[in-house]
Amino acid sequence: MDSASPDGLPGNILVVEDDPIIALDFEDTILGFGVKAVRTAGNVATALDMIEAHAPDFALLDVGLVRGHSFAVAERLAALEIPFAFVTGYGADRVPAAFADRPRLPKPCSREALLAALQQSFKTD
Repeated sequence: MDSASPDGLPGNILVVEDDPIIALDFEDTILGFGVKAVRTAGNVATALDMIEAHAPDFALLDVGLVRGHSFAVAERLAALEIPFAFVTGYGADRVPAAFADRPRLPKPCSREALLAALQQSFKTD
């Protein structure tokens, strides 16, 4: 894992989002928080390849992708003990029970909610 940013935020974040405009908005916002690196993946296969090449410190996962859902990515992140949050317009019933305890942000989410999720998920005690 990369070192945390000065504000206790993860140093390397993976955003899995298939809408390029939303992905770019997340990237700009997260970089604006002072995070060192943000990588984006538009599908599950690319996200899994990116995780294997260089595991992120944190991931933000859009639930509903054009070609399926991001749950395979969530499973891999959980196996690696990498914190992540879902971003979705769906209700809690659309997320498998195995991930019920994971943070969920509404889509669209506010800048403040995103920052709070990053800070909460990447707490180092």
